[in-house]
Amino acid sequence: MSQLRALLSVSDKHGLLDFARRLQAAGVQLIASGGTARQLADAGLPVTAVEALTGFPEILGGRVKTLHPAIHGGILARRTPDHLDELARHGLAPIDIVVVNLYPFQQTVADPAVSLAEAIEQIDIGGVALLRAAAKNHEAVTVVCDPADYDAVASALAQGETPASLRRSLALKAFRHTAAYDTAIAAYLAGQTDAPADTAALPDQLTLDLRLVQRNRYGENPHQQGAFYGYVGEAPPFEVLHGKEMSYNNWLDLDGAWQAAQDFPTPTVAIIKHGNPCGLASAADLAAAYDKALASDPVSAFGGIVAVNCPFDAALAERLGDIFLEVVAAPAFAPEALALLRKKKNLRIVQASGTALRPLSLRSIFGGVLVQEVDRSQEDMNPTGWRIVSRAQPSAGQLADLAFAWRVARHVKSNAIVFAKDEATVGVGAGQMSRVDSVMVAGHKAGERAKGAVMASDAFFPFADGIEAAAAHGVAAVVQPGGSVRDDEVIAAVDRLGLVMAFTGARHFRH
Repeated sequence: MSQLRALLSVSDKHGLLDFARRLQAAGVQLIASGGTARQLADAGLPVTAVEALTGFPEILGGRVKTLHPAIHGGILARRTPDHLDELARHGLAPIDIVVVNLYPFQQTVADPAVSLAEAIEQIDIGGVALLRAAAKNHEAVTVVCDPADYDAVASALAQGETPASLRRSLALKAFRHTAAYDTAIAAYLAGQTDAPADTAALPDQLTLDLRLVQRNRYGENPHQQGAFYGYVGEAPPFEVLHGKEMSYNNWLDLDGAWQAAQDFPTPTVAIIKHGNPCGLASAADLAAAYDKALASDPVSAFGGIVAVNCPFDAALAERLGDIFLEVVAAPAFAPEALALLRKKKNLRIVQASGTALRPLSLRSIFGGVLVQEVDRSQEDMNPTGWRIVSRAQPSAGQLADLAFAWRVARHVKSNAIVFAKDEATVGVGAGQMSRVDSVMVAGHKAGERAKGAVMASDAFFPFADGIEAAAAHGVAAVVQPGGSVRDDEVIAAVDRLGLVMAFTGARHFRH
């Protein structure tokens, strides 16, 4: 056999020299471009520069280096007599290994200060063409786009050749790599357009680039496969510091708990069970907030997930006591708190990485994906913009509790009803098929604590029965969007029962 030839052109030079030495030891001839060639030569490795092969220098400040038949002909030629003879007539030879990683576009545009011109210069052209050409011809060519694969390729070559199965898997990786690269470029340029704000958030075409973060033992149930994928170019949103591996259901509940806790400005604890808050409270410190959140529904809190919106301290860790929890999550943990929490062998301790919340929410449905903006509206969260529709006027304390309950309601599955008092839930009704049933569930959970509490409803009351049920439990004030054709009947019931009621003008369904 003729000597194998490898083309190396890498931006990330991690592990390059060791890999090149192993290629040389396996009898592979080295060809390289630009800085890659210089680094190999400086290390004493015999290397042929690309311009020596093409007979043409780099031009346009390095924009054109490898786009030449001497390179792409050698990569794309099938190893058939016709193609090999044609290469020979032109004085060309096959290239058997292509080692390329691309300009760091994603890292460049991650800097908010980067200019459009700087970003454009980090769009790799020749590297993408090399990867795609080598991946297309993986029947004969080994393509390497990730330094993590250097060892596998070098080890295979030391045994004589790269097997077809390895070449095929590396080709798939290369195509995924270039697809991710193009997706990152398109996403960045989309953000530089002058499209109106109301259309920019929902583009005509949406391309997802996801990578496997964790394979779960199973999905929601043991007969279903499950995994967690993160966005390429972004750090995973959470780091598991301790405990068992996160399950599919853990991730789902953590999402609800995390977003609920982070929605509040003061120290807040959210306890989530099956996607809904069974307890959520704010206070001067986390320990006090936890006490109030747990009191909301201590039975349902068993096996739940706790998320907080400020550093997890030792006082809160001590409060957890012997209660069984699946996960605790925080933006940071005090060392003393970690020491206490780690005494629970199986408790998953999860710390946020600081990843920003993406503006769009995606949900898979049969035949496609539903996309919407994440519900982060703030206008209707301020009671100063509400309309008090009852004859009775709210006290300052009632108004504060109504504002708290209204914010909680958007994190509860519809039909959502929240009973609250002193910035803490005392009863939550979620996911019922009728709104009055949700009121009854919340009232049952609250018991005597419903007396004097306030109630928030994520959508309007279509009938007065929900208001009447709330009053029977002792609720004193209600906040809801309004907008029902029977608003007048509902308001009349409120006035007849002596309640306070505010209309926000906004709805917060969460299905």
